[in-house]
Amino acid sequence: MSDISEFTRHLGNYLPPPDVALVERAFHFSDSAHRGQFRKSGEPYITHPLAVASILSQWRLDAQGLAAALLHDVMEDTSVTKLELESKFGKPVADMVDGVSKLDQIEFTSREEAQAESFRKMLLAMAQDVRVILIKLADRLHNMRTLDAMAPTHRRRIARETIDIYAPIANRLGLNALYVELQDLAFKHLYPLRFRVLANAIKAARGNRREVMNRLLDVIREGFAKSGIAAAVTGREKSIYSVYKKMREKRYSFSQVFDIFGVRVLVPDTTACYAALGVLHSLYKPIPGKFKDYIAIPKANGYQSLHTTLFGPFGTPLEAQLRTHDMNRIAEAGVAAHWLYKSGSELDLAQAQRDTARWLQSLLEIQSESRDSKEFLENIKGDLFPDEIYVFTPKGKIMALPQGATAVDFAYAVHTDIGHHCVAARINYELMPLRTELKNGDHVEILTSPTARPNPSWLSFVGTGKARSRIRHFLKGLQQKESAALGERLLTQALATLKAAPEQITWERWESLQREYGAKSQLEILADIGVGKRLSFVVAQALTRIAGRNADALAPAANTASRTGTLTLRGVEGVAIQYAKCCRPIPGDKVLGQFRKGHGLLVHTRDCVTLKKQRPDPEQLVDVEWAHDVEGVFDAGIRLLIEDRRGLLAELALAIADAEANIDNVSLERPDGGEVSAIFFSVQVKDRNHLAHVMRAVRRVAAVRRVQRART
Repeated sequence: MSDISEFTRHLGNYLPPPDVALVERAFHFSDSAHRGQFRKSGEPYITHPLAVASILSQWRLDAQGLAAALLHDVMEDTSVTKLELESKFGKPVADMVDGVSKLDQIEFTSREEAQAESFRKMLLAMAQDVRVILIKLADRLHNMRTLDAMAPTHRRRIARETIDIYAPIANRLGLNALYVELQDLAFKHLYPLRFRVLANAIKAARGNRREVMNRLLDVIREGFAKSGIAAAVTGREKSIYSVYKKMREKRYSFSQVFDIFGVRVLVPDTTACYAALGVLHSLYKPIPGKFKDYIAIPKANGYQSLHTTLFGPFGTPLEAQLRTHDMNRIAEAGVAAHWLYKSGSELDLAQAQRDTARWLQSLLEIQSESRDSKEFLENIKGDLFPDEIYVFTPKGKIMALPQGATAVDFAYAVHTDIGHHCVAARINYELMPLRTELKNGDHVEILTSPTARPNPSWLSFVGTGKARSRIRHFLKGLQQKESAALGERLLTQALATLKAAPEQITWERWESLQREYGAKSQLEILADIGVGKRLSFVVAQALTRIAGRNADALAPAANTASRTGTLTLRGVEGVAIQYAKCCRPIPGDKVLGQFRKGHGLLVHTRDCVTLKKQRPDPEQLVDVEWAHDVEGVFDAGIRLLIEDRRGLLAELALAIADAEANIDNVSLERPDGGEVSAIFFSVQVKDRNHLAHVMRAVRRVAAVRRVQRART
């Protein structure tokens, strides 16, 4: 009880008595709910929520937030319900506790899926109330501080999760002190031997350089005093993990990384920051290209500071950060500065809050466009590592993007429609491809076309969660439309075998089927048919059965033997119908359709060897035929036996071009010691007649011994 007394005395320094009373009530309720439960270390469980609330009280979190921190595990580990919390402590407290709670009551197929869904739930709760993530981060910090009591495998898993997700979230929210501590603790449990070696090396090196560092600080303070600048100058140590990370990334030895002095200069206002920078540059020469102005262009998490690297004494690099006292508060506490320093610079705090709110809103948009929790987590991971670059729009507006962002990321950052219709980029007034990686200071203009649309290949190089989720959402919608169009054709065909016309199926029947299948719309059922998740004949039977129940005049369902019909291929079906690469069917070939669940219809030639080896279920196969007015071009292969000679490839390419075919790929096979070589062309043709015309054209080239169609 002495702990809670000491805790409430501390709260009395910034909370009114009614608020302290609410926190006390939450403590007693939590203590009672967790009675008889112990941590792995053997301590009573209540010590953990009390420690979490104590961490949050250092950020001066409000009473509701502290109450939620004390109660954060009661829903997960006891029989207490959200409704009970709501009745005793109010809806905001209950919502926060629910947001922090994991999803242990739901069954998942894998730990990764459960983890992803828990993060999704937590981040979405955080978008409604940022206190949720502050509680979760304080919870993780205390767990990391007491991780020694866990088994080694659990320690490594929790440490990996911390360094991959929780530390980047702390960084994204500007909680720098928390970010550094989480990284160091995670490093300690992931690589204990490396941590010990580096910690000892840093301790030894710190002692050796203390005198040099003190002399350096005295010189800098004297320089500011002479210039009349009131500045607080302190030495700045690198964290253990940051030393390790730099050694890994730059391939430096420990002495190279640690042989860098760091200072932090705090001044009263922004003007003094730039004046102090001038003083530093007069004392020590700046290293070109090592200056960053995060005051004029703040980081996405609200961080502001001037960074410069100088040639220090004895040629040792000197890294300096210059900022105001208000900027330093935000740099250390991030969004928590909203509670911690309410008397600080309201302008800077408001901007940090706006930036955070904008990021949280983007999480909601990404969530609405993500197929599942794992995709959502994948989409936001890029936004959790914001080593930013700053680029300019044609109108001179500055935009912050993560390192590795491309022109496509920029296009989607400007507007979703610009992203959807972009075709190229003008970077620094030069025409460049969309996959071009942007650099700091680039001037970027996006070129668009009304007929352009997102390409699936963009997903392999975009770097922002917004671009990734927008592209996926568009492709998902496009696939659903094309799949639904195919599904409608297959259903019409199935209804015809049951002697029923599509126009006889009323809205009431469709609504009844939607309820039976648990589908959101008719479009969803048709799309499911198009991608093979549902059989068209089964849906047709269900519709006619429903019609029968409603006493409508429809012919009775035919037996399953009469369900065969023929689907017509027009060649422009899109993603719902694809042509098998194992046999490369083209118009004129006898073909057969194979449904693959979730992937639509795959068209094979009827004599396809691969299809025969698969022995597909007859239920998967659909009769298909080519329409008379097939459009587009199709991939086909030809294999030539040739007498190799100089210039032959150019002759063959010219012959194929004269036959009005396009070459997609070429490969050559030269048997050892043989005079005859084999050459393979992948060509794009309209139909079998066009392919025959191409084969006749290459056969006329003198060095060609033999020509045949190559299926693979």
